[in-house]
Amino acid sequence: MSISQQNPVRVFVSHAFEPSDDYHRVFEYLESSHNFFYRNCSDPEQRGTGERDKLKDELRRQIALAEVVIVPSGQYATQREWIDFQLNCAKGLDKPVIVLEAFGVKEKLHVQLEALADEVVEWNERSIADAIRRQARHEDTTRWDTIDFKLD
Repeated sequence: MSISQQNPVRVFVSHAFEPSDDYHRVFEYLESSHNFFYRNCSDPEQRGTGERDKLKDELRRQIALAEVVIVPSGQYATQREWIDFQLNCAKGLDKPVIVLEAFGVKEKLHVQLEALADEVVEWNERSIADAIRRQARHEDTTRWDTIDFKLD
């Protein structure tokens, strides 16, 4: 079933109950992707009472609603424990995981991220949208890059 305004893809973007630049950046990229419709299942504002078990239950609930989990790798250094929990939860719920490379710098992905990622993509609106189409809906994007050049 293809992605449409009536049938948006449900995405969960990793968070540790606090918004981050990478968290917001994912949605900026998705918004700028032409003809791409999604519903955000992640809600970093749902901190509740803050008890660890309740926070984990809330994350499980949010991930269960999603078709695909997106993890910006830049969050891993500061939120490793929460990101590991979300990765393992996604795998336990049989949700595909897309890991985004670090924003603005070229660095090797942490072994855990690489091991649990179904796909690793760079920060590019088209790459992210296409990865979501492939992983969440098994759609082949069959898009080609066009290169213009002149012969002298």
